[in-house]
Amino acid sequence: MRHIISNFYRETDLGYLMLNPFYKTYELGLKLVSDKFIIKNSFKKHMGYTIDLDNPLTLNEKINWLKLYERKELHTKVADKYKVRDYIERTIGGEYLIPLLYNTKDPKDIRKKNLPDVEFIIKTNHNSSGGIIVRDKSKVKWKKIRKKLKRLMKENHYYSTREWQYKNIEPRIVVEKLLTYSDGSIPEDFKLHCFNGKLAFVMVDIGRHNEKRYRNIYDKEWNLLPCNWGRPNGNDIEKPSNLKEMIELAEKIAKDFIYVRVDFYSVYGKTYFGELTFHHASGLQKFFQKEWDYKFGKLLNISGINGK
Repeated sequence: MRHIISNFYRETDLGYLMLNPFYKTYELGLKLVSDKFIIKNSFKKHMGYTIDLDNPLTLNEKINWLKLYERKELHTKVADKYKVRDYIERTIGGEYLIPLLYNTKDPKDIRKKNLPDVEFIIKTNHNSSGGIIVRDKSKVKWKKIRKKLKRLMKENHYYSTREWQYKNIEPRIVVEKLLTYSDGSIPEDFKLHCFNGKLAFVMVDIGRHNEKRYRNIYDKEWNLLPCNWGRPNGNDIEKPSNLKEMIELAEKIAKDFIYVRVDFYSVYGKTYFGELTFHHASGLQKFFQKEWDYKFGKLLNISGINGK
């Protein structure tokens, strides 16, 4: 139901007209509530038990603990899907960046004449709304896209999640080349979860742009782990030929952070950087097997920073 209401609000004029006043009132109320209160209540609602911020044990608990206590200006910069490009170029090299085709702060600029005759994806730099895939710009309803982007530009992901890094990102629209295989299909992204500078596991989301989505979790030797985080397993994925490279690059990036998810795409063995995430699913996604939440939590060391 929540997903249906969200789509009604985001995708239709009637939904936006009806629900935006309620959303603005809700957001105003959120601004008056402390981070700790929101985190505790969201955790109980989604996970079904009370978070222990004094002695967090599970991975989800520790991710929420990090929302409160690991806050650096660098987090804001690299959570920005536009500014992170400079960081990646300096850290691992510009050859891993997806080609940037256009960027602007004004949704009015997103129109046919300003964009190239290639397949691309349009997204905002400051939230997790995914993106708008354009295969043929001559068949796109540009007015509808501009309206959607205008609404997204007004949102602030921080207030509902308390993921601090999103609070002060200056909204921008970025247009990147769409990565595809020769048959037009979109490659899976490899999400490398790194703890204390080292790879802990690799998550692969399968069918991200399809109605049914699956998720596999592998160790660094590419053994499929008997656990599910948020989604059921899909078919076993062949070990990518550039896995070693992706791990080396992810760990080079991860040295700056306690916990980070480094996303890569692999297209015919070539590695492309996707994005950095500091709180996967906002730390509010259940493991099908609860013991794995504790197993991974035990591996993440959060001592030595504020609060511990």
